[in-house]
Amino acid sequence: MRILCTETFEKQFKVLFDEYAKEDFTATKNYKMYLDTIILNMPTKVQKFKKSIYFDDENIKDIEHRGHVIPFYIDKEKGNYILLGVAKK
Repeated sequence: MRILCTETFEKQFKVLFDEYAKEDFTATKNYKMYLDTIILNMPTKVQKFKKSIYFDDENIKDIEHRGHVIPFYIDKEKGNYILLGVAKK
């Protein structure tokens, strides 16, 4: 399984990262490292994530982390996880 990002996710995450980096760069780096770990381990822990609150689709689940929600789509046919965006919880 591959993990892919939509353009929307990349743009929203960049805005979020830049916003946090202005406040505390070290905390922002730690936040990103932890989030990267969650995303990289996503294929092995996909069952722990709940169905998305934003979409009515069993193949879309949410990663919740420090007040943010990252919905992702499970494309079983192609074997991909697709990160859709970032929203404040």
